[in-house]
Amino acid sequence: MPNLTVEIAAVSVLVFLLAGFVKGTVGIGLPTVSISLLSQFLDPRLAISLTLLPILVSNLWQCMRAGQFLETFRRYALMAVCLVAFIYLSANVAHSISTSVLTLIIGGAVIAFSVLGLGFRLPKLPEAWDRPGQLICGSAAGVLGGITAIWGPPLIIFLMARRIEKDDFVRAIGVLFAIGSLPLLFSFWQADRFNNEIAVVSTIMIIPSIAGFIAGEWLRNRLNARRFQTVLLILFLLLGLNLVRRGLNM
Repeated sequence: MPNLTVEIAAVSVLVFLLAGFVKGTVGIGLPTVSISLLSQFLDPRLAISLTLLPILVSNLWQCMRAGQFLETFRRYALMAVCLVAFIYLSANVAHSISTSVLTLIIGGAVIAFSVLGLGFRLPKLPEAWDRPGQLICGSAAGVLGGITAIWGPPLIIFLMARRIEKDDFVRAIGVLFAIGSLPLLFSFWQADRFNNEIAVVSTIMIIPSIAGFIAGEWLRNRLNARRFQTVLLILFLLLGLNLVRRGLNM
């Protein structure tokens, strides 16, 4: 893994400020923004490593502000267990994946996230299918998250299909993302991909992430968040397509 430079750290501050801003404005997207942008010029594994602590802390922050952590965890306990187990298992496998394949997978995840957010209408999932849905989507999110650190799309599919209220959606995303970051962090530490140098920089990146989050929350109450989200998702789609192009040319 290449040494971190002052230039990379400076650019990373701007990336995480933007990533936190996006998350504060629309409630999701921090790993999607940070990893897709950092992967344009860094090894994807380094991009993921730098994002680990900002993911954890920003979602704990979101949980604190949304409240009802324990109630939300109990509601989605099955999904959380599947998510944790499969993130850990797939992350251990992902350490041996080539950079080109990993870049392709991340690009595909970003494209899926973008297409989903741009208005894909899902049929309603009946209450009787809640637990099977949690099992399937939690497992799929775990596999995707362990490889790319972007496990939002399967979770969002489930939550959208269940037609939950906006506040419950924000709570669920905060809880599931905070919990999911723990096995990923542990796996990267075990594989020596989260060493002291990276841990220091990742810790520093918490500051711009939270600053951006607060600014995004402030702006969310003053602008059309849906219009902002649409523009952002189109940008994500272009970034994802560029990552796929890079992966195919490596």
